Amino acid sequence: MSSTVITNIATLVTNDPSLGDGSPLGLVRDAAVVIEGDHVVWTGESRKAPTTDNRVDAGGRAVIPGFVDSHSHLVFAGDRTEEFNARMSGRAYSAGGIRTTVAATRAATDAELEANLTHYLAEALRQGTTTFETKSGYGLTVADEARALRIAAAHTDEVTYLGAHIVSPDHAEDPAAYVALVTGEMLDECAPHARWIDVFCEKGAFDGDQAREILTAGRAKGLLPRIHANQLGYGPGVQLAVELDAASADHCTHLTDADVDALANGNTVATLLPGAEFSTRAQWPDARRLLDAGVTVALSTDCNPGSSFTSSVPFCVALAVRDMGMTPDEAVWAATAGGARALRRDDVGRLSPGARADLAVLDAPSHVHLAYRPGVPLVTEVWRRGVREV
Repeated sequence: MSSTVITNIATLVTNDPSLGDGSPLGLVRDAAVVIEGDHVVWTGESRKAPTTDNRVDAGGRAVIPGFVDSHSHLVFAGDRTEEFNARMSGRAYSAGGIRTTVAATRAATDAELEANLTHYLAEALRQGTTTFETKSGYGLTVADEARALRIAAAHTDEVTYLGAHIVSPDHAEDPAAYVALVTGEMLDECAPHARWIDVFCEKGAFDGDQAREILTAGRAKGLLPRIHANQLGYGPGVQLAVELDAASADHCTHLTDADVDALANGNTVATLLPGAEFSTRAQWPDARRLLDAGVTVALSTDCNPGSSFTSSVPFCVALAVRDMGMTPDEAVWAATAGGARALRRDDVGRLSPGARADLAVLDAPSHVHLAYRPGVPLVTEVWRRGVREV
C-alpha cells in the first residue's frame, strides 16, 4: 500500500488532545501527516516523520480535518429568491415556505434532483467539506420521500428520513392522517435507504407528542433519531431529543435553563446552524452559554433553498465567532470533531492515527484565519479518503 507524507505544515489541527499542545485541537506546529491508503497512520513534527513513498510539501500552510457538515437539505428543486428578497425587506420567516420547494421537488425528475445534489456537494467540497449528512423532506409523499433518500444514499452514508418536515399540503386538514402515513407506509418505504430519522418539532410543523410518535416509530425500524428543535421559539424539542437519546438537537436557538441542563447531562449534541439566523435575521443561538455549561456543540450549514442557502462551513465558522460567542478554536472544533459527534462517528473530524484521511489545506498559517479572514476562499487543497480531490 502506497504511503504519502504531507510535510511542512505550519499548524496542524488534529482534534486529538493527546497530541501536540494538549489542547482540544491537539495543535502540532511544523507538522506532518502520513497517509497509507485512505487512513492517517502517523501525525507529529515534520522532523520526526517516517520515510514514505511520496512526499507533498504544504508550503507552510495550516491543515485541518475536513469539515463534517452534519445538517443539510440538498435533495430539492426550485428557487426561493423571491421569498428571501421579501424577508430581507421585512417579512418574518415561518415554516410555510417549505411548501414552495415541495411543489418544485415533486415536479423534478430524478436526474434533475441528482444533478442539483451533486452540484452543491462539489461546491461544499471545494470549501473543505468531506463528510456530509443530508435529508429528504421536500417530497412528502411515499414515492417522493423514498426517491429522495435513494438519490442521497448514492452519495453519502449519512442519510436522514425527514418525512416529518411539515404536514404535507395534501393532508393540511388532517395532520393526524399525515403522521400515520409518516410512521406507516412512508417509513416502511424509506427506512431501507436511511440511517437517521428527523422531525421538525416546531409551531407550524409538529408538536412534541407527534414528534415523539414519529421518532419512536423510526427507532423501531432501526433508524437513529435526530431533531429540529427550538429554532423559532421555546418548545419541547430539546427535552425530547435528550429523552430519546437523539444524536443531535439542531438549531437550539431558544433554550430554557432546563434545556441547557438536559443537554449538558445527556449524550445529545447541540448542532448550531448560524446560516439560518443570518438568512432570516433571527436571534443568534448562544453558543457561549452552551459551551460554558459543558454541552457538546457542532456547527453545520443547514444548506437548504429557503432559510440557509449556503454550503460554506468556513462562513458558518466566521459567523459563530463573530455573533455566537465562540472562540476560533471552539468553532473549528465544532465544525469538524463536533460534526462527527453529531453523526456518532469517530473515524472523521480528526487527524490522528486510525482516522480517515480527510483534510483541508488552508492558504494561511493558522486555522484562526477562517474567522480572521471571513469570506476569503482559504481552502486550497482538499483530500478525501487519502486522495487529493481539490
